[in-house]
Amino acid sequence: MITALNLPAFEKGWVWLVGAGPGDPGLITALGLMAIGEADFILYDALVDERLLALARKGAGLIFAGKRAGVTSCKQSDISNLLVDLAKKGSRVLRLKGGDPFVFGRGGEEAGALAQAGIPFRIVPGITAGIGGLAYAGIPVTHRDTNHAVTFITGHGSDGKLPKLDWQAIGKGSETLVFYMARKFAGDIASALIAAGRKPDEPAAVIANAARPDQKVTVTTLQGLGEAAAANPALSILVVGENVRLREQLNWIEKAATVLNPA
Repeated sequence: MITALNLPAFEKGWVWLVGAGPGDPGLITALGLMAIGEADFILYDALVDERLLALARKGAGLIFAGKRAGVTSCKQSDISNLLVDLAKKGSRVLRLKGGDPFVFGRGGEEAGALAQAGIPFRIVPGITAGIGGLAYAGIPVTHRDTNHAVTFITGHGSDGKLPKLDWQAIGKGSETLVFYMARKFAGDIASALIAAGRKPDEPAAVIANAARPDQKVTVTTLQGLGEAAAANPALSILVVGENVRLREQLNWIEKAATVLNPA
């Protein structure tokens, strides 16, 4: 079926940086799926579903290259150097990353290292958690009745602290705010937004383990965001905005479960 799409060939000596999506393995793109089946080596992140790795061709090298906050993990320089070394040996190298390589990942750094080393590469975008995770929670990222803009923000800087941001500008910049890697600082973020003029009772939600079988969604208010986030695992997306209210109607996962498993 994939061959009918006439997709570009995965040539030897190339590195493909592929986004695997936020959790559900069915969210990977056709290009990503093809690359898994053709790669000689796959360097994969901690959040990549094992069912995708099981699709690798026989004999392919599977190399864990995950990075998780608060956990001892691979050095970025080592990952980039390995991509370069394997490609120079003529291998087809797949860097399989959770979400999208260029959205709060380090795909840009890895692509930069490849470019500097003269290694040909392809970027294959993936569904980022800030979009896919909200969709699986029944919360549209945009809706013409609630918001005409959305801002994606990281809550975790390279130094492990909350980035120094212009909260006044962020608070007024768009109706919907989506935060990655922000659970630890959710209370500080909420206080900063309220000080910037956002309403304390504005709807907010914590989406833990987005697009995974154990997904959990906690609906709260901006004022209660810190407490709600603290009760959830680190792998959580935070969203603030009136579009959170739409979950009551659009929570398709729980509605489907009711249809398939009626009381």
